[in-house]
This record gives sequence, structure tokens and C-alpha cells, in this order.
Amino acid sequence: MSRRRLTPDEIAAQLPEAWTAHDTWLERTLTFPTYRAGLECAVRIAEHAEAVDHHPDLLLGYRVLTVRYTTHDRGGVTSHDVAGAAFVNGLLGAAG
Repeated sequence: MSRRRLTPDEIAAQLPEAWTAHDTWLERTLTFPTYRAGLECAVRIAEHAEAVDHHPDLLLGYRVLTVRYTTHDRGGVTSHDVAGAAFVNGLLGAAG
């Protein structure tokens, strides 16, 4: 998987469902029925991040989790970020 920064057109073509592309990151805000459910999702994302050595920013609030992927050393979005976003979507599909 390439760590080359993607162009805006490449990001648009690869953007997973329900994610928003910003200038240098991908973001999705998730809502949960309970705080604990959001926390458990954050833990599963963190476990995956450790396994693939690519870590999103996670902001946990009351029943809300915001996930933001960027590749800091490339200054923007790479295929690693797209893959992370797809993993989160798959995690939600498996949970639902």
C-alpha cells in the first residue's frame, strides 16, 4: 500500500461511504445509544490501529465518536487513511 499523498480526485473516487474529505484528512462522526458503546467502538478502532501501525485521531464524547484519519508524514490523505476508514465502516456493519 502506497504512502503517497492522494490527489483530491483520487480521494473523491475512493472515499468510503459516510466519510467526509477535508483538505488533509478524512472524518466521520458516529453516534451510539450509550457512552459505553462509543467507547467500545473506539477501543476496537485503536486495536486495529496498533495492528496496522496507522493511528486515527479519536474524539469521544457522550454517545458520539469522531474519527479522523490523516497521514501526518505525508501532510494529507493516503491509501492508508482510506483503508482505515473502510475498516471503521466494516466494523460498524459487523456490529449492526
